[in-house]
Amino acid sequence: MSSPAESAGTTRTYGGRSADDRRAERRERLVAATVRLLGERGEGATTMTAVCAEAGLTERYFYESFAGREAALVAALDAVSDDIAATAVAAITETEGPATARAHAALAALAAWVDDHPDDARVALVESSAHPALRARRRELLGTFADLVVTEATELYGPSSWSPVRARAQGLIYVAGLAELVTARMAGELDLTTEELVEIGADSFERLARATLEDPRD
Repeated sequence: MSSPAESAGTTRTYGGRSADDRRAERRERLVAATVRLLGERGEGATTMTAVCAEAGLTERYFYESFAGREAALVAALDAVSDDIAATAVAAITETEGPATARAHAALAALAAWVDDHPDDARVALVESSAHPALRARRRELLGTFADLVVTEATELYGPSSWSPVRARAQGLIYVAGLAELVTARMAGELDLTTEELVEIGADSFERLARATLEDPRD
C-alpha cells in the first residue's frame, strides 16, 4: 500500500495537470525524440544523451520512463507501427464500396503516409533491423501485421478456408514482401510511382484474400 505522501505525489496537480499526466507527457516527448533521431541519424547516433537533448529533458526523466536505451528504441518502433496500423484501418473503415475499393484505399493511405513521413518510415523499414532489440520487436510486429492482414481480408472477402497457421504464414509473406517493396522504392532501387506501388500492393492483397476463400488443394 502506498503511503499518504506517495498518494499525494501521484495526485497533486501543478498548473492543472497531475504528476501522472506530466510523466506521460515527458515519456511522449522522449519517444518522439527517439523516433526523430532514429529516422534522421540512425540507431548508432540514437544514444540516451542524444535523446534527452532532443527532448529537452534530463537523464533523470529518461530513466523515469525507460530502463535503458533499448527500451526507448523499442518504444519508438512501437509508436511508428501503431501509426501505420491506425492509418490502414482508418482508411478501410472510412471507405465505402466493394472490398477491392477499400483495400485499395488502405494501400493508398499507407503509400501517402510513407511519402509524408519518410523518417518514420525509415524507422519501421530500415532501422528496425539495426539493433538486436529492434530486430526482435520487428519480428513480433510482422506477426501482428500479418494477423491484421488476415483479419481485414476476412472482413472484406469472407471467412478463410485456410487453417490459422497457414493464413498467418500467407499474411507474413504479404507483409514482409510489401515492406521490402517499399524499402526498395525508398532506396531508389525500384522506380515506382506512388500509384504503381498502390496497384501492386492492392493487387497482391486481393489475390491473397481471394485465395483464402477456396484452398486449391481441396
